[in-house]
Amino acid sequence: MKFLSIYKTIERSVPPSPEEMAKMGKLVEDGMKAGFLLSTEGCLPSALGARVRLANGKVTVTDGPFAESKEVVGGFAILEASSKEEAIELAKQFIRVAGDGECEIRQLFDADTCVGLSVSAKSA
Repeated sequence: MKFLSIYKTIERSVPPSPEEMAKMGKLVEDGMKAGFLLSTEGCLPSALGARVRLANGKVTVTDGPFAESKEVVGGFAILEASSKEEAIELAKQFIRVAGDGECEIRQLFDADTCVGLSVSAKSA
Protein backbone atom coordinates (compact mmCIF):
# COMPACT_ATOMS: atom_id res chain seq x y z
CA MET A 1 0.00 0.00 0.00
CA LYS A 2 1.12 3.53 -0.67
CA PHE A 3 0.73 6.33 1.84
CA LEU A 4 1.18 10.07 1.61
CA SER A 5 2.89 11.60 4.63
CA ILE A 6 2.36 15.37 4.82
CA TYR A 7 4.75 17.13 7.19
CA LYS A 8 3.31 20.26 8.80
CA THR A 9 5.38 22.58 10.95
CA ILE A 10 5.74 26.16 12.06
CA GLU A 11 7.49 27.96 9.23
CA ARG A 12 11.13 28.82 9.87
CA SER A 13 12.78 31.99 8.67
CA VAL A 14 16.14 30.28 8.09
CA PRO A 15 17.06 27.28 5.97
CA PRO A 16 18.05 23.99 7.62
CA SER A 17 21.61 23.81 8.95
CA PRO A 18 24.21 21.64 7.19
CA GLU A 19 23.89 19.16 10.08
CA GLU A 20 20.10 18.99 9.69
CA MET A 21 20.46 18.54 5.93
CA ALA A 22 22.99 15.72 6.46
CA LYS A 23 20.69 13.88 8.91
CA MET A 24 17.73 14.23 6.55
CA GLY A 25 19.86 13.18 3.57
CA LYS A 26 20.89 10.01 5.38
CA LEU A 27 17.29 9.21 6.31
CA VAL A 28 16.16 9.72 2.70
CA GLU A 29 19.04 7.64 1.31
CA ASP A 30 18.37 4.79 3.74
CA GLY A 31 14.61 4.88 3.01
CA MET A 32 15.14 4.78 -0.75
CA LYS A 33 17.60 1.87 -0.47
CA ALA A 34 15.22 -0.04 1.82
CA GLY A 35 12.36 0.53 -0.63
CA PHE A 36 9.85 2.11 1.75
CA LEU A 37 10.50 5.68 0.59
CA LEU A 38 9.26 6.18 -2.96
CA SER A 39 9.43 9.97 -3.21
CA THR A 40 10.01 12.98 -0.99
CA GLU A 41 10.35 16.74 -1.32
CA GLY A 42 10.60 19.72 0.97
CA CYS A 43 8.74 22.98 0.36
CA LEU A 44 10.13 26.47 -0.03
CA PRO A 45 8.69 29.18 2.27
CA SER A 46 4.99 29.97 1.94
CA ALA A 47 5.92 33.56 0.98
CA LEU A 48 6.77 32.11 -2.44
CA GLY A 49 3.50 30.19 -2.73
CA ALA A 50 -0.17 30.85 -3.38
CA ARG A 51 -3.51 29.31 -2.44
CA VAL A 52 -6.17 28.82 -5.08
CA ARG A 53 -9.68 28.41 -3.68
CA LEU A 54 -13.09 27.78 -5.24
CA ALA A 55 -16.14 28.78 -3.19
CA ASN A 56 -19.65 29.38 -4.48
CA GLY A 57 -18.42 29.28 -8.06
CA LYS A 58 -15.79 31.97 -7.50
CA VAL A 59 -12.05 31.29 -7.74
CA THR A 60 -9.77 33.36 -5.54
CA VAL A 61 -5.98 33.39 -5.32
CA THR A 62 -4.14 34.39 -2.16
CA ASP A 63 -0.40 34.95 -2.36
CA GLY A 64 1.79 33.82 0.53
CA PRO A 65 2.91 34.11 3.17
CA PHE A 66 -0.06 32.56 4.88
CA ALA A 67 -0.18 34.52 8.14
CA GLU A 68 -3.45 32.94 9.26
CA SER A 69 -1.83 29.50 9.42
CA LYS A 70 -0.14 28.30 12.57
CA GLU A 71 1.49 25.52 10.59
CA VAL A 72 2.32 25.12 6.92
CA VAL A 73 3.21 22.12 4.79
CA GLY A 74 6.96 21.72 5.07
CA GLY A 75 7.21 18.72 2.76
CA PHE A 76 5.82 15.34 1.84
CA ALA A 77 6.82 11.73 1.30
CA ILE A 78 5.26 8.84 -0.59
CA LEU A 79 5.73 5.69 1.49
CA GLU A 80 5.34 2.00 0.67
CA ALA A 81 4.02 0.16 3.73
CA SER A 82 2.11 -3.03 4.40
CA SER A 83 -0.31 -1.29 6.78
CA LYS A 84 -1.34 2.02 8.27
CA GLU A 85 0.50 1.03 11.43
CA GLU A 86 3.74 0.53 9.50
CA ALA A 87 3.29 3.91 7.77
CA ILE A 88 2.86 5.50 11.21
CA GLU A 89 6.12 3.92 12.40
CA LEU A 90 7.90 5.31 9.32
CA ALA A 91 6.46 8.76 10.01
CA LYS A 92 7.71 8.52 13.61
CA GLN A 93 11.24 7.85 12.31
CA PHE A 94 10.97 10.86 9.99
CA ILE A 95 9.62 13.33 12.55
CA ARG A 96 12.39 12.47 15.01
CA VAL A 97 14.83 13.77 12.35
CA ALA A 98 12.66 16.61 10.95
CA GLY A 99 11.79 18.13 14.31
CA ASP A 100 8.70 19.69 15.86
CA GLY A 101 5.55 19.42 13.79
CA GLU A 102 3.17 16.70 12.69
CA CYS A 103 2.83 14.20 9.88
CA GLU A 104 -0.60 13.51 8.47
CA ILE A 105 -0.74 9.99 7.00
CA ARG A 106 -3.21 9.28 4.19
CA GLN A 107 -3.46 6.05 2.22
CA LEU A 108 -3.36 6.70 -1.51
CA PHE A 109 -6.21 5.60 -3.70
CA ASP A 110 -5.58 2.67 -6.09
CA ALA A 111 -7.56 -0.10 -7.78
CA ASP A 112 -7.20 -2.45 -4.78
CA THR A 113 -8.41 0.31 -2.45
CA CYS A 114 -11.46 0.78 -4.68
CA VAL A 115 -12.43 -2.86 -4.29
CA GLY A 116 -11.93 -2.74 -0.51
CA LEU A 117 -13.99 0.43 -0.18
CA SER A 118 -16.90 -0.96 -2.20
CA VAL A 119 -16.97 -4.11 -0.07
CA SER A 120 -16.81 -2.08 3.17
CA ALA A 121 -19.53 0.32 2.00
CA LYS A 122 -21.87 -2.54 0.99
CA SER A 123 -21.43 -4.41 4.27
CA ALA A 124 -22.06 -1.32 6.41
